[in-house]
Amino acid sequence: MSGQHDVHNGLHSEQGAVRGEHPGRARNPVVKVLDLAWLEFQKPDLEHAEIFSRAFGFTIAARTAEELHLRGSDAGSPCVLVRRGDRSRFVGPAFRAAETGDLLRLGEETGRRPQPLPESIGGLGLDLVDPSGLRVRVVADTHELPGLPAQQTQVFNNGHEILRVNATQRPPRVPAQVQRLGHVVVQTTRYRETLDWYLRHLGLIVSDFLFYPGQRERGPVMSFIRCDRGATPADHHTLALTLGPSNRYVHSAYQVADLDALAAGGEYLLDHGYQRSWGIGRHIQGSQIFDYWRDPDGFMVEHFSDGDMFDCTLEPGWAPMSASGLAQWGPPATKDFLGLSPGRESLREVRSILDALREDNEFDLRRLRGLLKVANS
Repeated sequence: MSGQHDVHNGLHSEQGAVRGEHPGRARNPVVKVLDLAWLEFQKPDLEHAEIFSRAFGFTIAARTAEELHLRGSDAGSPCVLVRRGDRSRFVGPAFRAAETGDLLRLGEETGRRPQPLPESIGGLGLDLVDPSGLRVRVVADTHELPGLPAQQTQVFNNGHEILRVNATQRPPRVPAQVQRLGHVVVQTTRYRETLDWYLRHLGLIVSDFLFYPGQRERGPVMSFIRCDRGATPADHHTLALTLGPSNRYVHSAYQVADLDALAAGGEYLLDHGYQRSWGIGRHIQGSQIFDYWRDPDGFMVEHFSDGDMFDCTLEPGWAPMSASGLAQWGPPATKDFLGLSPGRESLREVRSILDALREDNEFDLRRLRGLLKVANS
């Protein structure tokens, strides 16, 4: 690759694949999932989890001594299921199948059998394990929660287009009402194997690939992956995979109404003592306006608005990875967002690096050099 890559150039990515590179989709996937259904977590303190969740903008769909179900205002399943446990951990994602028959096809392919889900959720679920060891659940025929009244968007005077006359603009400083679950990002030491597993088994397709500068010939190290709904547009990414020294949750993202809801909701979170990880800004891959936060258990969660929607016709974009290339505008990516802040998490990652370099996986010394170059960019 010659010349300098301008991260702000182009609506998608500056260029696509060259001959022989990953096509970004499987030729004959087993099924094509429709969307993320929900994410499952385990936490020891459901009381603190509920308090933060309300401040973040979730609505409580169900609450028992052992479970907490968090929903958005859109109709459908809860966004997040939290169960009480001895320690905080991400259990895994659940994807929504188009029909029950898809669960049967997946079961035949993987040697597993669909099982009834708890009555509070309804329907059937098939539990799989991806190559990085993450439990992946595929569900069908679950209960549908009715929609809730949505947070009102603001009326803008855009340039000379005057829509608001004799009225002021005063977005209330209240929680940004979550509308729906958007995506989850996970890190894996077996990136290529894990990527191919999702494309083949769940029919996901890649929107954008990132590669370490100077290492494009070794293949990508991150992919933003969407559902294949044919001509119906889908989120730029429902799942993002990134190569790293450990298999772990990175963050999850939840859509809110607009920039004012996101910004005023952020002020509400700051007023209540919560930690902003990074924001407010606008991403390049996906174009979302973003704002990242840490919950009381240290999990990173994102408010987003105005994300890209792609149908099945768009081929993957390819771009070099850099910290400065994470946003079109906004503050520089923080050490907390990049996992470089001093503390237990960064120490765990250092130990993971040492372990990964001793094991047989894709995260080798050259990949480590590429990662460090990205972090310092």
